[in-house]
Amino acid sequence: MKYLILAYGNQQDYDHLGGKDGATPAELAAIDEFLAGYTGALAESGELIETQGLTAPVLARRLDLRDGVPVVTDGPFGETEEVIAGYWMVDCASFDRATDIAAGLLKAPGRLSEAGVVVRPVMGAESEL
Repeated sequence: MKYLILAYGNQQDYDHLGGKDGATPAELAAIDEFLAGYTGALAESGELIETQGLTAPVLARRLDLRDGVPVVTDGPFGETEEVIAGYWMVDCASFDRATDIAAGLLKAPGRLSEAGVVVRPVMGAESEL
């Protein structure tokens, strides 16, 4: 069954990863090493389908429909500070296994573990839940 594991963050997290707030090269290397190991273990187990990080929220665009006309807003979203920072699509035996996989992200060094992680089953597999 397929699950989407969503990692959340905010603009400050992106600034941290970019070294803009005093993060040391050693801290950034530890984060990179953790993510490479985490993703590598999923690939090795055969459970990883795909993973991608997303660009900073200041580079995002939001589209809303107002009076039947699409309106584009650039930059961070006013309703929330947290945005999806990246995702892992996995195919594993159960919701519990997907939850265990997602919990591994909470072991990340630094700020990565602070924003939280969400696990969502992919549509079409509801009968297996």
